[in-house]
Amino acid sequence: MTSSRTKAEWQALDAAHFLHPFSDSQQIAARGTRLITRAEGIYLFDADGHRLLDGMSGLWCVALGYGRRELADAAFRQMNELPYYNSFFQCATPPAIELAAKLAEITPPQFQHVFFTGSGSEAIDTVIRLTRRYWELEGQPERNVIIGRWNGYHGSTIAGASLGGMKYMHTQGLLPMPGIAHIEQPYAFELGQGQTPAEFGLAQARLLEQKILELGPERVAAFIGEPVQGAGGVIIPPETYWPEIQRICDRYGILLVSDEVICGFGRTGQWFGCEHYGTRPDLMSMAKALSSGYLPIGGVMVGDRVANTLIAKGEEFAHGFTYSGHPVCSAVALENLRILERENVVAHVRDVAAPYLQGRWSQLADHPLVGEARGVGLLGALELVRSKHPRQWFEPRGKVGERCRDNAIQNGLVMRATRDTMIIAPPLVITRSEIDELVEKAWRTLDQTHAELRRDGLL
Repeated sequence: MTSSRTKAEWQALDAAHFLHPFSDSQQIAARGTRLITRAEGIYLFDADGHRLLDGMSGLWCVALGYGRRELADAAFRQMNELPYYNSFFQCATPPAIELAAKLAEITPPQFQHVFFTGSGSEAIDTVIRLTRRYWELEGQPERNVIIGRWNGYHGSTIAGASLGGMKYMHTQGLLPMPGIAHIEQPYAFELGQGQTPAEFGLAQARLLEQKILELGPERVAAFIGEPVQGAGGVIIPPETYWPEIQRICDRYGILLVSDEVICGFGRTGQWFGCEHYGTRPDLMSMAKALSSGYLPIGGVMVGDRVANTLIAKGEEFAHGFTYSGHPVCSAVALENLRILERENVVAHVRDVAAPYLQGRWSQLADHPLVGEARGVGLLGALELVRSKHPRQWFEPRGKVGERCRDNAIQNGLVMRATRDTMIIAPPLVITRSEIDELVEKAWRTLDQTHAELRRDGLL
């Protein structure tokens, strides 16, 4: 298909008809969209034939890399056998049942049930519905406030954008919706100066208790957080943070929700981020790497505390989606999980790729443009600063990050810019030599950006 038109023709069609997510359509039309035409392993190829190391796993999701024939074959077989049926009206399909059983096997022991969705955003909507329904069935309908974090990201539906703490999203569309509250994030680089990591982690976690007491414990239903805030800039909490969050949730009896859409399925070196940080969530949202992004599928793992109440009451849960447990998506996700197990991918992350990446990534902190290089598992972030001592940010925030992102593309590397924080999350199957390539291209990009900023009088 891609060879039937020229690059310019594709870009013109794109500008005329395709409204992109999180994009300025006028800017895309003026610059021309970047056309990705094929991919293999951890590399993308654009319409000009340039090869790009995909440092973002697509959108945090392509865990196994591109071109896995086993996943395409799984989709083909299921398409021929049963391309679609729904899970309404007391029906189910074998792939969805098998996937549910597999998820119960690999998730923490409190999870024996899953509610399937088509995406992470739908999973977050489901979390809100499940949480409020649980407290209704428990005879406490007034417990309906869910607390999230500023700069957290939980999708872009009305519910997901409300629960997330991206303030610029809240300026569009009368967000957030009622029944949502937020606390400050554990962003040590920007907020933790003058405190040790341990002190800062405890202080930020205790903001949850302050918010619960402010709202009234009898009104608070749940707290939700990403183990590591991904879209917010790979915000890695101090080690003291999550244990204190767990203690507070236990003390006030509220549900703990771990949003594993980014961290789930091996990203941190454990199957799930909650295992990395030692929490015991009651609900766990997932998507992205569940199918390595090959087909859209998500879900919510429902812990025994919630599931037992839902089942015991014997009442209909009036919620669901046309594609909940889609048989083809389920078949691909099931094969994806089998490959993760068969090829010991999570152990590869834990024992090989993550230690090597973090060792190489930390060297980037020596660059004059980098105020901090941080990471965990196969996640990394670089804070771009105007000055390290004293610490000064670029103003306005975000312009230097955009420039660095564009320079990275020129140098054959996909990095993402969150304001002036450059972030990566490469495929889980990345090798040591590919990590060397990633870091070398990142350093080259920093050098290029630094030289441009000096040329333009911004340093």
